[in-house]
Amino acid sequence: MTGDREPTRAALAALIDHTLLRPEATSAEVRDAVTVAIRFGCASVCVQPAMVPVAVESAVGRVPVCAVVGFPHGANLSETKAVEASGVVAQGAREVDMVADLSALADSDYSAVSSDVARVRAAVPHVVLKVILESALWNGAQLEAACDAALAGGADFVKTSTGFHPSGGASTAAVSLMSERVGGRARVKASGGIRDLSTAMEMIDAGASRLGLSATESILSELD
Repeated sequence: MTGDREPTRAALAALIDHTLLRPEATSAEVRDAVTVAIRFGCASVCVQPAMVPVAVESAVGRVPVCAVVGFPHGANLSETKAVEASGVVAQGAREVDMVADLSALADSDYSAVSSDVARVRAAVPHVVLKVILESALWNGAQLEAACDAALAGGADFVKTSTGFHPSGGASTAAVSLMSERVGGRARVKASGGIRDLSTAMEMIDAGASRLGLSATESILSELD
């Protein structure tokens, strides 16, 4: 899906983590999100840890459930993140999106960043692990180093943003840099501020192979 070629709805949906991360989201809203993810054939439905049982029960295996960990600030102790990750996986989550230690990134303490990721990786060795870097916070060299640290800890994906940080969400420049940096060693998830088909396609063309979207229905409706 590159250039001017328009994707099929199914092909684009297969790259989407349909996301509902508002802290006040109700059980009914989570069940609705699962229904949307199933209807369109999304890669996963991504929810807060406390809502994993609701999502898993509603999904009944028809769409993978993804849970965030250390969200949204990444400021939890590594042990806490590991326990949280183990807990959501025990409840049925098949993917984990963890927030990196942003303070360690700001201090350029990349060994601490990789150790934090590694602690979670060891706790959930058999699930897809995405590491959120808050890419809008960093210059190019810092973002490259952040990608390296995440991969050293065992990340399967590096992810741009939580969508909750005031620095902003995904940018094509960040996605392109991250994609080039990780090469074939990992994949890139773009999230935060992707609200229309044009932006979604720009992120894919820049190198993203997964998109975190809350506007899934409206974006896919542009392909009608």
